Amino acid sequence: MATVTVPFQEVQELIEEKLKSAGVSSAHAAKVAEILIHADLRGVNSHGALRTEHYMKRLNAGGINPNPTILFNQTGPATGVVDGDDGFGHVVADYAIKHAIEMAKENGVGMVTVMNSSHCGALSYFVETATKHKLIGIAMTHTDKIVVPFGGKESFLGTNPIAYGIPGKREKPFILDMATSNVALGKVLQHKEEGKEIPNGWGVDETGASVTDPAKVVSLTPFGGPKGSGLSMVIDIFSGLLAGMAFGPHITPMYQEFEKKRKLGHYFCMVNPSYFTNTEVFLEQVDKMMKEIREVPAAEGFESVLVPGEIEQRNEERNRQEGVQIAATTYAYLKNIKHKRGE
Repeated sequence: MATVTVPFQEVQELIEEKLKSAGVSSAHAAKVAEILIHADLRGVNSHGALRTEHYMKRLNAGGINPNPTILFNQTGPATGVVDGDDGFGHVVADYAIKHAIEMAKENGVGMVTVMNSSHCGALSYFVETATKHKLIGIAMTHTDKIVVPFGGKESFLGTNPIAYGIPGKREKPFILDMATSNVALGKVLQHKEEGKEIPNGWGVDETGASVTDPAKVVSLTPFGGPKGSGLSMVIDIFSGLLAGMAFGPHITPMYQEFEKKRKLGHYFCMVNPSYFTNTEVFLEQVDKMMKEIREVPAAEGFESVLVPGEIEQRNEERNRQEGVQIAATTYAYLKNIKHKRGE
C-alpha cells in the first residue's frame, strides 16, 4: 500500500474539517487533530490520522457525543473524577490532566480517574504535557478484549496501554508509552491497510496459533507472557474498575456496535518532584541517567543504547520539517479523493 508524505499542518487541518463536518465543535476538533498529528509526527501512525475514518463512523452512528458537557468533581486535595459525557477521549483526557496538573502543583500529587469516555489516542501526549510543567506523568487506559491472557486461547484482556513521562533539565523528556500486548492493535491494522505482513508473535488466529497475515488476526498476545498479562489486569483495575467502568469482555468493542457509547475509563497521575526532593537536582540526575545509559557499549546488531521515546523524538524533529508519512488511502479519505486500494 502506498504512503504519501504531507506537511503535518495540512493533515491536521484536514482532520479538523472532517470532524467539524460531523458536528464536532471547533475547539474539540482542534484538540483531537492535535493529538492525532502528535502520533503521526512521532511515527506512531497507528494512532494518527489513520483513526479519523473510524471516529467519523462512530460519530455518525451515535457512538460518540460530538459536543459533550464534561464535568470535574474534586474528591480530595489530590484526587478527582471526570465524567466525559461520552465525548472524544482525547478532549476528555486533556481536560482531566489539566486538573491533575493543577492539583500536583498545589499539593504534590494529582490523581484523576475518567468515566464515560472513548478512545483517547496516544498516551504519550498526556505524559509529555506533564513534563512541560516539570512534573512526572503517569497515564493508563483500558480497551475491549483483543488480547489472550497468558495460557489462554480466547481473548479477555485489552491492549491496555500505560505511559510514563519524566522531565529532564536539558535533555528531552523520558517518554515510555507502551501497550501491554506485544503490539498495539492499531499497528496490525496499519499493516493490513498497507498490505504488509506482520511479524510472528504479534497476533493469533481462532486456534491460538501465531499468524503473519494481519487479516487472519483474531487476538493479540501479551508482552512478556505472564508479566504483560498481569500488568494488563492492573491497568484495567486502575482505569476501569477504579473509575466505575467495565473491564475487558464487558467493554463495548471499538470496531463493532458503532452506535453504542464505549464508556471507557482512564487514570492519570501527576507527581511534583519538589514535594519529594530538590527539583533541580532531580532534573540534573535524570539528565545524567539518560546520558550514562546511552554510553553503555552497544551489543552486536545495535548501533547504540537509546532512551525510551528517543526514536519518536527524532522522528518528530524530522517530520516537522519533511512532513508526515500517512497511508495514501487515509490522505484520499481526508481530501475526499477516490483512491484504489493497492495503488
